[in-house]
Amino acid sequence: MRPRDRRLRTVLTTLVAWSALAGAALVGAAPATGVQSTRTVAPGVQYSQFDIPAAHGTAHAHLVTVDLRDPHARVDLLYPGAVAARATVSRLAGPHGAVAGINGDFFDITETQHPGVEATGSSDGPAIAGGHELKAAVPNGQRFGPALPPGADTQDVLGVGTDRRARLDRLSLSGSVRTPYGRLTLRGLNQYALPVGSIGAYTSDWGTASRMRAVCGTDTDRAAPCSTDTYEVTVRKGRVVATAARPGGGPVAAGTTVLVGREAGARHLRTLYRGEAIQVRQRLVAASSGIPYRFAIGGFPLLRGGVPSAGLDNSTSAVRTAVGIEDGGRRLLLLALDGAAAYRHGLTLAELAATLRRLGATDGFNLDGGGSTTLVTRLEGESAVTVRNHPSGGVERAVANGIGVFSAS
Repeated sequence: MRPRDRRLRTVLTTLVAWSALAGAALVGAAPATGVQSTRTVAPGVQYSQFDIPAAHGTAHAHLVTVDLRDPHARVDLLYPGAVAARATVSRLAGPHGAVAGINGDFFDITETQHPGVEATGSSDGPAIAGGHELKAAVPNGQRFGPALPPGADTQDVLGVGTDRRARLDRLSLSGSVRTPYGRLTLRGLNQYALPVGSIGAYTSDWGTASRMRAVCGTDTDRAAPCSTDTYEVTVRKGRVVATAARPGGGPVAAGTTVLVGREAGARHLRTLYRGEAIQVRQRLVAASSGIPYRFAIGGFPLLRGGVPSAGLDNSTSAVRTAVGIEDGGRRLLLLALDGAAAYRHGLTLAELAATLRRLGATDGFNLDGGGSTTLVTRLEGESAVTVRNHPSGGVERAVANGIGVFSAS
């Protein structure tokens, strides 16, 4: 028996025993049935589903396991081709040839608190696709999603490096704008919210959405009014080609960077004039790994080194999406809970961390949940991906990004 098959059998045997024992203790709850099915999706990729007994009743889980030691299997970011855009997981996975996928980071879903400002659909955290750095993180106070556990940050990511190992890390932005009058610090890259007093850069990766949302809210209050002290500078081929008093919209041409400033950042940009030489540099810097990332997505940690994160909520149950890392980063567990009425209570964050640990994960990462939770697979012999869980809203929600599983076979 191959090592990955032996490992899968061990995990599934544990799940059966766990469900059977806990099911006996759940008086009045639906019986825990253990593993209901397991199928091969592609070399190194398996799909299974099973019940999880929990405090508020039985939850139903869908799990895709990815063996990154298998040269045929890899993961990468799913996104709609622009940072400020949304699409369903099935539409993201299908055209890109993914054999499986789940939804990803929390995102700018609504702007009811800023009348006249469109929701960008952009994610909270950093994102890297195919080794290309797409965006940086918004300030903590500007994020969408549940309250962060103590110590968590919007810069937290789950990533897979060029060494094909998955790990938890933080990605911060290091950037500058060199002008004839000195060097300015860049504090934003293709993100829907900029820190107060800062300058952010927007490239062709951003998409066509208005950049106005970038100057709304504050570092501690997402609902705060939009700034009235703003300025925008367009740079092409190293020169200023246009300026504007307010952030604009529409596509950013390849080779062009739009600089958006608010408050102090806006005042700095007002010193720049058409024709002046400008040099913009930016990169994402990892906190703990010197290995370049091929893929990274935002969320927040649930589990580190087998120990649940401090302060995880253990009272609010919900449908959730999460990823577990095991075998020293060589194996990923993509977990999505079912949103059908019988299972909609889901799990608490503490229960989710415990579930990942029982599955063998040493590290765990929480992604967007609720109506966003979606898991798709394209099993052997199938021509298109199928949504395997029941989205809690009844239909798939369009999301900012996701994790795609790809097979070279």
